[in-house]
Amino acid sequence: MEKLELLIEGLEQIGIAYTEKMLEQFSRYYELLIEWNEKFNLTAITDPEGVVVKHFLDSLLFLKAKDLSATESILDLGTGAGFPGIPLKIIYPSLRLTLMDSVNKKVQFLNAVVSDLKLDNVQCIHSRAEDLAKNLEHREHYDVVVSRAVSNLATLSEYCIPFVRVGGVFISYKSSDYEMELEDAKNAILVLGGVIDSIELIPLPASDINRAYIFISKIKQTQNRYPRKAGMPLKNPL
Repeated sequence: MEKLELLIEGLEQIGIAYTEKMLEQFSRYYELLIEWNEKFNLTAITDPEGVVVKHFLDSLLFLKAKDLSATESILDLGTGAGFPGIPLKIIYPSLRLTLMDSVNKKVQFLNAVVSDLKLDNVQCIHSRAEDLAKNLEHREHYDVVVSRAVSNLATLSEYCIPFVRVGGVFISYKSSDYEMELEDAKNAILVLGGVIDSIELIPLPASDINRAYIFISKIKQTQNRYPRKAGMPLKNPL
């Protein structure tokens, strides 16, 4: 299938080792995405090339800069249709993955994908970040938190950094024109206990897109007052 050839080429460009089982899981994931998208609006991107490049490969691209082989736990916040969490889980089957989204129909889809692909140690949670961050089973619990959500970085940092354990990292997916957004987020990152570790600009295979991955290390605990109540991080970023 053409989409598998494109996926293989992209994985090899990124430097990701893969198995036949992984390729089968990606293929089945695509089928489920298209099937469920007819009932629920999961994604505007449905053509095979678009899904492979802008969802699958985009989810995995930062692995050029960071190896997750020693990572035990990861939270994908605002995961939507499972990006980047499920592609990361397919490539690193031993990851303990939590997928969180505030839209219940998307969580239903995620549960169906996890079951169909027989993915172990995956938890799908219907919640808002502001609420789940008060749960001590999740707060400052994760080695890595990732988010492809479209909120500004200051808001995303307030949502995500409280979930990162001290010594862990928050990885934010951004477009290549990230500089002003990063400048506006510096105070929030500091207040929440983070520090900007590195920024990686990486070209997305089979496209003219450049991605920016902002790596924010957690160096101290986040004050209990954060994140603030629902809506505040978006309306009034730190």
